[in-house]
Amino acid sequence: MATQAIAVSAPRPLTLGYYARIFRKETQYEFVRMLRTRAFSLSVIGFPVMFYLLFGTSNRHNMFARYLMPSYSCMGVVSACLFGIGMGIALERAQGWLELKQASPMPRFAYLAAKTISCAAFALVIVAILVTMGVTLGGVTLTVGEAFRLALVVLAGSIPFTAMGLLIALLVPPNAGPGVINLIYLPMSFASGFWMPVTYLPHWLRIITPALPTYHLAQIALHIFGYAQSGSMLVHWEALAGFTLLMLGAAWIIFTRSEAKA
Repeated sequence: MATQAIAVSAPRPLTLGYYARIFRKETQYEFVRMLRTRAFSLSVIGFPVMFYLLFGTSNRHNMFARYLMPSYSCMGVVSACLFGIGMGIALERAQGWLELKQASPMPRFAYLAAKTISCAAFALVIVAILVTMGVTLGGVTLTVGEAFRLALVVLAGSIPFTAMGLLIALLVPPNAGPGVINLIYLPMSFASGFWMPVTYLPHWLRIITPALPTYHLAQIALHIFGYAQSGSMLVHWEALAGFTLLMLGAAWIIFTRSEAKA
């Protein structure tokens, strides 16, 4: 009786290109999903643009038209990260989508990386719109270098607030997410100089301001345009780095404890 040899092909090795395709596809789908979620995309992009139309263009050729451009850009990246990561992951965890992602062979880091990159992309869109509005409608004069540096600061600013959004997603119930995030995000934005220079705020509020991560991000962005209240930018970068590690550490502890209970 003749026997037939069955050739079994060895599994393909997982190369760097394989992982790159996974990250690219996951990021593409996540960005499209966020863009199609109108409650997210219209609010995250629309609010900074609307506020600049109200307050920036009404101060045409004024200091505030130039000041509000970087400050509202910071507001955009904070909003995108807190709502995109914090509320997004909380909802997907409640719907069971996060468990499905964890059970799939996709690397876990690709899930979070796709959300982070998508939120940063939304922030860059906001920067591009605000810079265009500032030059055309606000009478702002700026160089290409200033606009490029602002975009880099916004990209870097997405990292600490992604970490903050991750911690919120692990702590806050999905149905309470929007309210809790607004209670955190709006007071921080006002107290950090997103709406007006910190020197215009009440004295008691200026005492609290240096403890806020949004303040340090705003100072780094405002430094590009000459409006920073502090001369040393290294202090602000160190504060954001420390805040990022604190948020990631707290999120890791909470996540590992929840995994152990499950």
